[in-house]
Amino acid sequence: MSNLANPYTGPIGVFDSGYGGLTILNNIRRSLPDYDFYYLGDNARTPYGSRSFEVVYEFTLQAVRKLFELGCPLVILGCNTASAKALRTIQQKDLPYLDPTRRVLGVIRPTAECIGALTESRHIGVLATAGTIKSDSYPLEVHKLFPDIQVTGVPCPMWVPLVENNEFNSEGADYFVKKYIHTLLEKDPLIDTIILGCTHYPLLYDKIRQFTPSHIHLVAQGEYVANSLTDYLKRHPEIDSRCSKHGRTGFFTTESTEKFRESASIFLKDEIDVKNIILE
Repeated sequence: MSNLANPYTGPIGVFDSGYGGLTILNNIRRSLPDYDFYYLGDNARTPYGSRSFEVVYEFTLQAVRKLFELGCPLVILGCNTASAKALRTIQQKDLPYLDPTRRVLGVIRPTAECIGALTESRHIGVLATAGTIKSDSYPLEVHKLFPDIQVTGVPCPMWVPLVENNEFNSEGADYFVKKYIHTLLEKDPLIDTIILGCTHYPLLYDKIRQFTPSHIHLVAQGEYVANSLTDYLKRHPEIDSRCSKHGRTGFFTTESTEKFRESASIFLKDEIDVKNIILE
């Protein structure tokens, strides 16, 4: 795979600790089919959800640096844990020194922005990894925009392994899907909207819908992140003009390329070319 970047323009980078960010990439590519993308998965060190803030920040910063080296003018952290634990520090502390003309965006704020129009009860739930729940990032972002909305979160530690082991449609998944939804609605029975706060969870969507009362909205992030990015590029032509547009996507992994191709096939329907990369 040839480098898509030149000194003036480059692909949009999408980073995730594993494979879940591919659900974000899929939605973004549908919205922006002419743009080029690099997807970087830190698959050798996944999952991030149970790691400390310091480690997630260090790993995420390494990935951002690498995507900048590859020519990306804009990087999307297609990972809730990285967005929760590292985005703000990178934006405020590191970006001015790395390159103040480039941008790093996350997936939490675009998701929070849509909530006000969806909830009538003003009670919402968040199902996510332990790291994202512990960070309180969703309550913080939602309350900035909608101070009246009550946010209740529940960690779902078994959902990512179910997806990555291709068990998300199995009968064995039913127990863990029902368990976390029941826990959430027991904590707040007034919830009428649930954010699926992990990019793996869209693959569990049908199961989650099956065990969630029909009046409750389920918010999968990809569509909202894609819409938000499209709007962002319209509002920031100085960034948009630096994004190369040949309709191509390159893939990088810190794990074996064979393993990445095999696991990525759960999320992607097409054959991909992937290269190994080292983060340090």
